[in-house]
Amino acid sequence: MSANDLPLLLLLFLNLLLVLPFLYANGLAPPIQEMIDQACANSTNHQSCLSNLQAQLLYTGTRNPSSVLRAGIRATLAHANQAISMITKAATTLSVDLREQMAVEDCKELLDFSVSELTWSLSELHKLGSPNLVDNHQENFKAWLSAALTNQDTCLEGFEGTNGRIRNYIEGSLQQVSQLISNLLIMYHKMHSIPLTPPKDETQNDGEKLVSGFPTWLTAEDRELLLAARPQHSRVDVVVALDGSGQFRSIAEAVIQAPDHSGRRYVIHVKKGVYRENLDLKKKKTNIMLVGEGIGVTIVTGNRNFMQGWTTFRTPTTAVSGRGFIARDMTFRNTAGPENHQAVALRVDSDLSAFYRCSMEGHQDTLYSHSLRQFYRECNIYGTIDFIFGNGQAVFQECMIFTRKPLPFQKVTITAQGRKDPNQSTGFSIQHSKVLATYPTYLGRPWKLYSRTVYMNTFMSFQVQPQGWLEWFGNFALDTLYYGEYNNYGPGAGLAGRVRWPGFHIIKDAATANFFTVERFINGLLWLPSTGITFTVGLTE
Repeated sequence: MSANDLPLLLLLFLNLLLVLPFLYANGLAPPIQEMIDQACANSTNHQSCLSNLQAQLLYTGTRNPSSVLRAGIRATLAHANQAISMITKAATTLSVDLREQMAVEDCKELLDFSVSELTWSLSELHKLGSPNLVDNHQENFKAWLSAALTNQDTCLEGFEGTNGRIRNYIEGSLQQVSQLISNLLIMYHKMHSIPLTPPKDETQNDGEKLVSGFPTWLTAEDRELLLAARPQHSRVDVVVALDGSGQFRSIAEAVIQAPDHSGRRYVIHVKKGVYRENLDLKKKKTNIMLVGEGIGVTIVTGNRNFMQGWTTFRTPTTAVSGRGFIARDMTFRNTAGPENHQAVALRVDSDLSAFYRCSMEGHQDTLYSHSLRQFYRECNIYGTIDFIFGNGQAVFQECMIFTRKPLPFQKVTITAQGRKDPNQSTGFSIQHSKVLATYPTYLGRPWKLYSRTVYMNTFMSFQVQPQGWLEWFGNFALDTLYYGEYNNYGPGAGLAGRVRWPGFHIIKDAATANFFTVERFINGLLWLPSTGITFTVGLTE
């Protein structure tokens, strides 16, 4: 501590002395005071965090659980924006090579993701007081905070292979943001039984009337589709064709011309052909739908990979971040091959996104289910190492999972789910699918401490190894992960030789298995009907 720090600390201490008596005099006793403490738990500058929260509560004159949570989100947003400024400063003041510059750009985009998701969460607090909507909004709140917690880790992972200077410079700031988001999740779970009331003096950001339990950002068109349960996507906005018979020759051009922040479904028909391009559908490109002409007929292909100097986050042939994305009858391919290691065919950060009759083809890290709620139906997924990975909240139904030949001494692992906090709502649920392994294969391994993956009612070929699951290294996460199997079948589905880790579960009751269904795990009844995609609500048709 330097002498320059003393005036600031003294000021913070005086603020705290002034604020605390007011809080207790006005009834801010536990659990409210406990929530305030939790909001700042393990933060880098605990005293400053407490003072800021309490001053904000004093200023607003509110003292209920939702006001504490709201203050916590605002404080976290401020730290996230500070982190973006720090990352930008690092890029301009420190000497950086191309790999570091790419990692910096990843971080700026990922922190922007966190800012968006925190902003959505703040808006969601205004709706949690309605008794008819509370379940739906709670699911949104958990999903968005869970995603916001993921982004900082992805940012730091991008500096793998660099000298670590920039990572070391920004790491503390990013960890502070992650800690505050983790605190928000803990607060939310602790107050789950406390009724939340929206502030009387603030209106919903979008000003929409809530209709039949649907989120306010859903369009009138989509609400009608939900209510009618017979969506129609015969309308096509633009056509992409390599032969020039459409408005565009490349998918990227069509996406650029698509409206930003679209309130209705914008349909891009992609005619047959091999499109050699890298697509990046940013957050502002909402409600985009790509309609191809079939697996192996309409193909988007690229070969970006880690060995070329790309970060894993930047290797995807196709990356989608805008909310409400749909793809059907498309192939997403990365041809880098196993020798080039991480090479993503498809990365998904799109909330409420769906993929129908699509193929994701690669080797290591084929499908990057990075964050938020996703649904895959009748898709083919090919790979070798961790080829379904990330921290998404995803359900796979009626999918075909194919293994490819790995490099010598590599072990084929299907999933590497990245849940890092026990309060995150993320995980992978593979249901009514087929694991068609042609090489010795493991169902998954724990990339992060609370990795969560289940297989239900799924066929497993004989190459699925008797132990089923593989360690990441040593005993890491074996006590804290959640891996489950329920009612699977086939020569590789036998349970007698399965691992005996504390975190592995042979699920025997339907009630537990039902948690991982479309209805419960991704709140699918609220949004999947509008996609026009067939889905199974529960464990069976």
